[in-house]
Amino acid sequence: MNIEITGTGCFIPTETVTNAHFSDHSFYMEDGNPFPHSNTIITRKFVDITGIRERKYVSENQANSDIAFIAADLAVKDSGIDPETLDYIIVAHNFGNVINQTVQTDLVPSIAARVKHQLRIKNPKCVAYDVIFGCPGWIEGVIQAQAFIKAGMARKCLVIGSETLSRVVDHNDRDSMIYSDGAGATVIELMPETDEPRGILAFETASFTYDEVGYLNLGPSYDKERDPNIRYIKMQGRKIYEFALQHVPVAMASCLKQSGIPIEQVTKVLIHQANEKMDEAILQRFYKLYDMEIPEGIMPMSIQTLGNSSVATIPTLLDLILKGKLEDQSLSKGDIILFASVGAGMNINAIVYRL
Repeated sequence: MNIEITGTGCFIPTETVTNAHFSDHSFYMEDGNPFPHSNTIITRKFVDITGIRERKYVSENQANSDIAFIAADLAVKDSGIDPETLDYIIVAHNFGNVINQTVQTDLVPSIAARVKHQLRIKNPKCVAYDVIFGCPGWIEGVIQAQAFIKAGMARKCLVIGSETLSRVVDHNDRDSMIYSDGAGATVIELMPETDEPRGILAFETASFTYDEVGYLNLGPSYDKERDPNIRYIKMQGRKIYEFALQHVPVAMASCLKQSGIPIEQVTKVLIHQANEKMDEAILQRFYKLYDMEIPEGIMPMSIQTLGNSSVATIPTLLDLILKGKLEDQSLSKGDIILFASVGAGMNINAIVYRL
């Protein structure tokens, strides 16, 4: 059977936040001491490492469920399906709804339930639930949708990755400059068989928790004057970088082997937009496994202007390419895409997909 993406949509917030926005921030180290470099030096080194020049934040009146709905509605319309025929709505996120100027996440009801409500779907057999899987959440949602379809439990699923990270960052931590907001959605359907299999050809997924579970977590602000009971995203950047370089290329290669697709036939590699230098290093190690040079233009990037919107980066990137909105990047029928992601857990996953 062919299990294919038949519609895509994304929401990119309109508020652009450049690196100059952080020029008057007070950055502290983990021990609470002021960072020993000027903000000019901090932002220059930040760009060198991450590639991020600007990012997108939602407006004050928007919540995560709102932008997830916008992306979902676009994907459903793009697919041409009747939303009442959806069997599952799966929303990947990590922090639920955090309303502007509040500190408490709102997960009741689930984001998926709210999206279903906003889509005005009446069918009670359309099951809506959330996935908490770190940044690889959208890929994991697609893997779950495939499993439901293969098991005969579904024919059509809506998988969304949506996050408003601007609401949960510590503005006294220089890592806060990485994160952004956004949403991407895809409709996954059972489609007629073809001579050459299309859609999802193989997947790989794993959770590393023995030593790695705390690489990304929540912790108090680095400004010791702030309320220690309010917690923000914290990460051990060096450990995450080393973990990703060690494990992600191997997972990508394992997935590709399962698919039976030769490395030379891979058209695009869409990696979670976490860090430009890290993604480039992952790609280098991946192709080194095959003693190959990296093909030119094979890894599209959006992080330079959109930042790291966690679960939303890959579906947003896919939608931008398919809609011709990413410069010098395109996809055609028959192309092979290798999706890959890494994030809190620590979790890793990958999918080989033929358009």
